Amino acid sequence: MHNQSSRVTEFVLHAFSDDQKLQTFHFTTFLAIYLMAAIENLFIITVTISSHHLHKPMYFFLSNLALQDLGSISVTVPKSMANSLMKTNTISYNGCICQVFFLVFFTASHIFLLGIMAYDRYVAICNPLQYETVMNGTACIQMAISVWSIGLLYSTIYTGSTFTIEFCTNDINQFFCEIPQLFKIACSDSYIIAFLAVWIGTFVAFIYLTLIVFSYVQIFRVVLKIPSAEGKKKAFSTCLPHLVVISLYFISGSFAYLKPTSRSLSTMDLVASLFYCVLPPLMNPLIYCFRNKELKMAFRKLTANLSTQFLPSCH
Repeated sequence: MHNQSSRVTEFVLHAFSDDQKLQTFHFTTFLAIYLMAAIENLFIITVTISSHHLHKPMYFFLSNLALQDLGSISVTVPKSMANSLMKTNTISYNGCICQVFFLVFFTASHIFLLGIMAYDRYVAICNPLQYETVMNGTACIQMAISVWSIGLLYSTIYTGSTFTIEFCTNDINQFFCEIPQLFKIACSDSYIIAFLAVWIGTFVAFIYLTLIVFSYVQIFRVVLKIPSAEGKKKAFSTCLPHLVVISLYFISGSFAYLKPTSRSLSTMDLVASLFYCVLPPLMNPLIYCFRNKELKMAFRKLTANLSTQFLPSCH
């Protein structure tokens, strides 16, 4: 293929189907998923902010996680829905840059936040007497700022290096500007810079995951030594949701990014992208809220207060 990079002003994204009925089904399905994910994550953010007894490090970081989930699903799904609704399959060059930038930003900051949350559980269970000192309000805010800053820095560097690539074609075999697919349509050696950035990021993520696993090994060693069954159950109930979220995020992301890219869009490519773009933002709130009594009680209290304030105004 000859070099078309100087003429690329937009990219062509592959739809799930060219059939109009299936495109309508795709739109309604994605709309339902997006609204559900948005409501779930906004619920966590609202409840943790409005409930004073949830002003703890664990819920502070959980609200940041919900904000990242809301951001990451908003990067890809609405554009795909708009394309299906307007019967088009293009995205502008600048729009593609924005998708890559924000997707990397939310993904990178998400990974580092999961590590901070693992550290929070480690201190809470393994060093409970030092918990309030180590995880004080100032420290939590500094950790959150550092997480978002690292994500912003990596996204800026990575996006800048990615779009030094010269593209041979504007045809992307995905429903959004996916990074491996952008590498596939590169027609010069300039992609090596961005390729190295991905593998450096992957290596850092692997090291970070190793530290998270080490933290949980220490946590479970302490939990198993707790004499009471109730104490063990309480400790596990605070750790297992986070561990499930970490596993879901890393497994789906690794499968999507480390698998070989195919020459044509396959069902496996779509499933892999849905797993790491759509599933975590949808499932994370459910995983955390499923057995969390404090969140459920806070939600009931908030609902009762809102209904109490709303009903008199109706009369």
